[in-house]
This record gives sequence, structure tokens and C-alpha cells, in this order.
Amino acid sequence: MEEFNNYIKTLTEEEQTLLKDFFISFDEHCLLNKHTKEKLKEDFEKAILYYHKQGTELKDALSYLDVKNLGGFYARPPVLWFPLDDAAKIYPLSMAHDRMAMFRLSVYLKEDVVPEILQMALNFTIKRFSTFATTLKKGFFWHYLDITKRRFKIEVECDVPSQPIKVSRSGSQSFRVKYYKNRISVEFFHVLTDGTGGMAFLTSLTAEYLKLLGVKIPKNDSVLDINEEPSKEEYENAFKSVPDASNASGFIDKMAVQMDGKLSKVRPCKIIHFKMDSSDLKKASKKYNATITSYLLALMFVAGKSATDKLSGDISIQVPVNMRKYYPSKTLRNFSMYCGIRLELDKITSLEDIISEITKQLDEKASKEEMSKMVTSAKRMTSMLKFVPLSIKAPIARIVYGFLGDKIFSNTLSNLGVVKLPEELSNKIESMDFILGTAITNRAGCSVVTINNITTFSISKMTVDPTFEEKFYELLENDNINVTVEGSGLYEN
Repeated sequence: MEEFNNYIKTLTEEEQTLLKDFFISFDEHCLLNKHTKEKLKEDFEKAILYYHKQGTELKDALSYLDVKNLGGFYARPPVLWFPLDDAAKIYPLSMAHDRMAMFRLSVYLKEDVVPEILQMALNFTIKRFSTFATTLKKGFFWHYLDITKRRFKIEVECDVPSQPIKVSRSGSQSFRVKYYKNRISVEFFHVLTDGTGGMAFLTSLTAEYLKLLGVKIPKNDSVLDINEEPSKEEYENAFKSVPDASNASGFIDKMAVQMDGKLSKVRPCKIIHFKMDSSDLKKASKKYNATITSYLLALMFVAGKSATDKLSGDISIQVPVNMRKYYPSKTLRNFSMYCGIRLELDKITSLEDIISEITKQLDEKASKEEMSKMVTSAKRMTSMLKFVPLSIKAPIARIVYGFLGDKIFSNTLSNLGVVKLPEELSNKIESMDFILGTAITNRAGCSVVTINNITTFSISKMTVDPTFEEKFYELLENDNINVTVEGSGLYEN
């Protein structure tokens, strides 16, 4: 890189020796192919130049960028592979027509992102997440995750969020790191992880990024140490730890009413964020003697009814349930099930009339007992399909997923809850948001995350019809919740 070569000429002899020794150490830590190694080396050079322009002395810059942070990840050939967890097995089977189970987590910092430093943060962080540094491959009976040693590249945000990843390419990664102004986003193919594991990655990446900018962040249980060896528990299939229930519950239910509106060719066609003061939201929920999740579900039922002209049938909302609250686990892979909250259209009148029924269903259907039954059902299903060749399983799974799994729900509400971080880290963060990837027939997908007393409710739209979000906003205002609306313009339809 010419700019870096010119910079070297300005250094003292002592500094040039220091830099030479630094890159000798880099060579020892990186045995990737020549092209990839040059790109990784260029990442270091760009970061050094950034520090230089900020007035940072070379020895301090090299201390931040200590190549020991690479660990042995780039120095050793890939040997590990991972069978998919019980929840992940359906995701690659159900891929069809450019549809993938994707989700996206974003953090908004108080200052714009420095790309050179974010790239270095990713270079250092990825070694801590063994199951993320993988590529999806086909086995004879199941897909599996194969470790891939490569340079994982950040991207500037310039496209529709949560688009499918071309996982069929050899060595392709199953996640993306993107940035735009003050936002860092990570998009995951659900085969890798769920919201809990994804949040662990995003917060660890953000913490490492800020450390490289000189922010001192103490060790804390809520942020993983990137230089610590991952424990075996972090990449375990935690579903195996759930005891088999005496009865299993089924995944099939009757079809649900879908919101009206022509499905967009570009999905999502719009992303909307409702940002609210968490205290206001708690106050409104308390008025109805409900949890925040129950309250938001009630709003969604009323708003969903206003977005359809249908007169009969049920609205059913899928609610993912984090199994870690019942069976504590450090796994960074999928460990979530779901339940369906279902109401008849003609019984959806006002929040007061429906919220107690929603709370009752949520308590019953998301209970440890019911979730254990669903896990048992999933285990039995995968066991029955264990020795069925992948070529036979995949077409059947696409049909089941497309015509049963998607159509039995009208919408989804995924609530990641409150993200708790060390004060030194949370002080640098304005807010977060969480976006679900698009379904096949559902017109919207909803998700929630809270940090620093700001709750962000996000809607991923599959139709330009604005009725659902307009009614939802109106209901929030009626309960005296001050809402700031942000999001994208309409993507090409």
C-alpha cells in the first residue's frame, strides 16, 4: 500500500525496526493463502495509519493492535466441524426462492464508526466464536457447519437489510458485519445462532472496537473476553440437555388469518423502528396488569385486525421462547422454541377485553412444561428423519415450512428483553435495534430490544400497506407513550 510505504519513510530507524518486528510476528500468526494474508496485513496497515493521523505514537498503536489478539486462529489449518443443533436443522432445509431465516442486530454508538478499527475488531473477535467462523455444507443426511479460516470482511451498508447470504459458495460465511454512520449491524443466518448468541457476538465485537479506540472496559460476565478460550458449553447442542417430556406437542396448527396487502417483491420493503422510553412502556403495561410482552402482543392483535378485511378466522402470533431461562446454558447456538398466541377475529375488540386472555395463553403456552414438550417433539422428528437422505428431506421440508410453518402464524413478536452491559460500554451506546428477516406469507415481523431505558420496537414489512404500523402507533399514543419513529424509506417495490 503506497500510503503506508510513504508513512514508513517518515519513521525513525528505531520505529522502523519496531514495525518490522511487529510484522515478523504477524507472519508467524498468519498462515493463510497469499492473497488473504495480504488483505489481513493491509487491515493492520490501515489501522496504523488511522492511529498516526489521530496523533497516536507508533508504540501505542502497535500495543492496541498486538498480533497476539489473532491467537492461533489464522495460524492453524481448519479441523473442526459442528453438527447443526436441533433448532437449526430446519433452516437450510427450508431455503427456497431466495428465502432464508435471517435476523439482524444493531448497536448505535454516540460517534460515527471508524471502518479501519471495526475491521480490526472483527479480525480479533472472530476467533472467540468458533461456530460462527464456519461455512454451511451438505452431508449425506444433514447439513453441518465446517470451520473456515478466512478474513471476515466488514461491509458498508448499501443494500436492503437481511438479504439472503449465498451460503452455497465454498468457504462462504454465514453472517455479515455492516456499518453506516454510527451504526454497527450484524446479520445472521439463523443456522448459526439465536438472538442470545447473536447479541453476545455484537456486544463482544463492539467492546473490542471501543477498546481499540482507547476505551477501558473491565472484564464482565455480560461481555465475552475475546482472548479467552471458548468453553465446550458455548458450542454445545443444548437441546440435548432438556429431559424428554412424557408427552410431545405438535408443530402443526390450523391456518391463521394473514394481514391484507400485496406482497412486495423486495423484502423487507420497509423497516420501521418505534423508540420509546422504557418507563412509559412499563407504566402503560402496568395499567392493564400485564407484562410488556403481553401488552405489545395486545397492540399487535388490535393493529393486525385493522390490517385485514377478513371477517372470520384466528389471528395467531408466534412468540419465540428462550429455553435458557428454564435450562441455564452458556451455549451461543440456537436454544429457543416458540409458542403461538391465538385469538378469534371477532373477539379482538379492545386492549382491555383481550389482554387477560393473552396473558393467560402466554403463561400456559410458554411454560417450562409446554416448551419441554415441544423440544421432545423436535427431538423425535429429527430422530425419525435421521437416516433419510438429504436429497429426499429437503423438498419435503420446504413444503412443510412454507405451507404449514409460515401460514399457521399471522405475525411474530420476538422480545430480546433488556440488554445489560458494563457502564463503560453502555455509556458509549445510544440504542439498539433488532430486525427479523422476512417470512413467506406474513406481512410483518416484529421484534423488541431494550438498552439504556430505550425500548425499540421494530417492524419488518413485506407489504407497503401502512395500516398495521399506523394503528400500532395510534394505540401507543392513546396510552400516553411518547414514540419516536425512525427507519428506512420504501425500498424499491
